[in-house]
Amino acid sequence: MNRWIDGYCRLIEWAIALALAVMVVLVFGNVVLRYAFNSGITMSEEVSRWLFVWMTFLGAIVALKEHGHLGTDMLVSRLGRSGKKVCLVAGQLLMLYATWLLFSGSLAQARINLDVEAPVSGASVAIFYASGVVFAVSAGLLLVRELWRTVSGQMRDSELVMVQESEDLAQVEALRIGEPAR
Repeated sequence: MNRWIDGYCRLIEWAIALALAVMVVLVFGNVVLRYAFNSGITMSEEVSRWLFVWMTFLGAIVALKEHGHLGTDMLVSRLGRSGKKVCLVAGQLLMLYATWLLFSGSLAQARINLDVEAPVSGASVAIFYASGVVFAVSAGLLLVRELWRTVSGQMRDSELVMVQESEDLAQVEALRIGEPAR
């Protein structure tokens, strides 16, 4: 199962890199064309905006898998194993509910806008809202897996606090782990 998830996230990372490359080419090309040739790529802004939204949602999937979302662990880190487990299960259930809300809202918007054409490209606006559906399905599966690991006792103590106070503290902690004991 871990191999599938790792492969899926690797595929997502490649898709993000491709979307970023397309965005750079479109925006930079549009700037050059406007200033040098008094011309431009008409759908540059629309496609770049859509790619940015897709990148954001796809990146959130990878961050969820890697437990990279920021949060505060001031209270949870001071609890015992049982308290941490209860808080983690409660948090995971709340995240699943929020994911369900995002899924149902995105799916409804995609259905509503299926026949609506984007002003410049003429593509279906449902493509825009499909990013929320893809995120919600992927995140839901990841969260159910993590919930199962928590409830079945497969989580190590170090995994029971799934948020990082800040990126800087996470980097310092990673450096400390690599230090020899004093």
